[in-house]
Amino acid sequence: MAHYEGGSFPPWSRIPGLNEMCEEAGVDFDSFIEDLKIGANLDDMVSKYGISMETISLLQEHFMKYGLSSVMGGD
Repeated sequence: MAHYEGGSFPPWSRIPGLNEMCEEAGVDFDSFIEDLKIGANLDDMVSKYGISMETISLLQEHFMKYGLSSVMGGD
C-alpha cells in the first residue's frame, strides 16, 4: 500500500466561497467584487442589493479574510 507524504489537510474548502455566499444572500457576485474594487460605501451597497448592513459587512469581511475562495491545501 502506498503511503501519502503530502500535507496534513485535504485540498478542498472547509467553508463556502464568496460566490456561494453572495448567491445565497441574493447579491450579484461580479457587481459585489466591482464595488469592493472601487471602494464603494457599505451604506450604498446595502441600498443597491437590498440586504442588511450585517450581511454586506459579513460578505466584505469574508473577502478581506479569505479572498474569493477559502480552499485549503495540504502542501
